Amino acid sequence: MTFVVGENCIKCKHTDCVEVCPVDCFYEGPNFLVIHPDECIDCALCEPECPVDAIFSEDELPEGQEVFLELNEELAEVWPVITEKKDALPDADEWDGVEGKLQYLER
Repeated sequence: MTFVVGENCIKCKHTDCVEVCPVDCFYEGPNFLVIHPDECIDCALCEPECPVDAIFSEDELPEGQEVFLELNEELAEVWPVITEKKDALPDADEWDGVEGKLQYLER
């Protein structure tokens, strides 16, 4: 089992989750983070740290966000690992909770 970063991370990209990850399984894109499913040890430390509730256990992904399991796996293979907290994107508060953000995912 793995944890998955979902849609609400897009254009927010808070990195509180990165600080608590004991295995450094987060990878950073231009406006989104992903979790490498083969590296995640299912410790659940990251989930409560996300201020926009964008991290889910793979078996608890909200309806309509199943595509994010595949996206996390795919993008973790090409994006660089992130191991330290950074500032969220400047307009993160404006994007929190906006639906349909998949179209804004930058690869």
